[in-house]
Amino acid sequence: MPGTTLPSRALGALNVSSLGLGCMGMSFAYGPPDRAEALATLHRALDLGVTLLDTADMYGSGANEELLAAVLATRRNEVVLATKFGIVTGPDGRAVGVDATPGRVREACEASLRRLGVDRIDLYYLHRTDPRVPIEDTVGAMAELVTAGKVGHLGLSEPSAATIRRAAAVHPIAAVQSEWSVFSRDVEASVVPTCRELGIGLVPYSPLGRGMLTGALRDVAGLAADDFRRSLPRFQAENLARNLDAVAVIRDIATAHAATPGQIALAWLLAQGGDVVPIPGTKRVRYVEENAAALAVTLDADERARLDRLRPAGDRYPDMAWVRGETPAREGVAP
Repeated sequence: MPGTTLPSRALGALNVSSLGLGCMGMSFAYGPPDRAEALATLHRALDLGVTLLDTADMYGSGANEELLAAVLATRRNEVVLATKFGIVTGPDGRAVGVDATPGRVREACEASLRRLGVDRIDLYYLHRTDPRVPIEDTVGAMAELVTAGKVGHLGLSEPSAATIRRAAAVHPIAAVQSEWSVFSRDVEASVVPTCRELGIGLVPYSPLGRGMLTGALRDVAGLAADDFRRSLPRFQAENLARNLDAVAVIRDIATAHAATPGQIALAWLLAQGGDVVPIPGTKRVRYVEENAAALAVTLDADERARLDRLRPAGDRYPDMAWVRGETPAREGVAP
C-alpha cells in the first residue's frame, strides 16, 4: 500500500513528517516484544505518511535496529532514519554508562549500519553526553561520518544548552531530542530557546508521558514485571495518584473535542511551534493510527493555558543527573 503524506516540518536542514514514531518499545523496556505486531505497526506508520523512525543501538541490545531492517529492506526511500549511540549497556540490556569517545563513535556507527542493513543513517544522535569526553571531540568524530557519507545529519539527545552551543560550533546540529510533554517542561527554560536561536529542530520523546497522558493507565498493577516505568518516580504511589488527577484535566479537554487524551497531549506539543516533531512511541497499530489523528486537533488559547498550568508530581528519572550531565571543556574551549 503506497504511503500517504502528512504535513512536513524542518529539523534544521532535514525535512520530516510532522509526527514521527519512537520504536524503542517494540524491543525494549515495555514488556515482551511482539515482532509481528511491531512490523505491522511500522508498515502502518509509513502508510499513514509518518517518515521519521527513531531507534537506538541500545534498544534491545541492537534488536530494535535489526527489526527496522526488515522494513527498510523494501521501504528505505520512505524513511528518514534516526538512530542513536553512546549508552553502554550491561548483560541485562540496561544502561550502565556512556562511551562517546571518538573511537566508539566510529565503531557504533558501523555496527548500526550493519544491523539496519543500510549504507547511510539520515540523523545520527549522541544518546547522552559523556562526562569524560569534551563534546567537541565527540561531535568532531560524528562530523567525520558526515564527510564519509555514512551519516546525513547530526543530533543530540538530552543535552544542556551549553553543550548544544559547543556542539553547534563544531558542526551543524539538525535536531535535539529531549523528553518534552505536558508533564515534562524543564527543556523550556534554556534548551528550547537555544535551539531556536541556532535553527535546531526539537524532537520530543515520551510526548505521552510514557503512557500516562493517554488516560489509559490507572495503576502499575497491569504493567509487566520488567516494565521500567515501575522504577520511575512519577509512577510511584502518591505521585501517581496526583498525576492521574492532573490527567483528568486532559481527559476533560479531550471530551470537548471528541478526541482521546493522548491526542490532546500531542496537539499541545504540536502547537508549541513548527520546529517541533514529537515521536510518540508505540508497538501497536491502533495507537499509531490514533496518534496520527492528533494532527487534526486544534486547541484554543484557553485550552492551551489549562494544559500549560499542569505540573507533574515526581521527577522523570530516579537520578536526574542522567540528563543534566555536562562534558568537560576541551583545552582552549570555554564551557
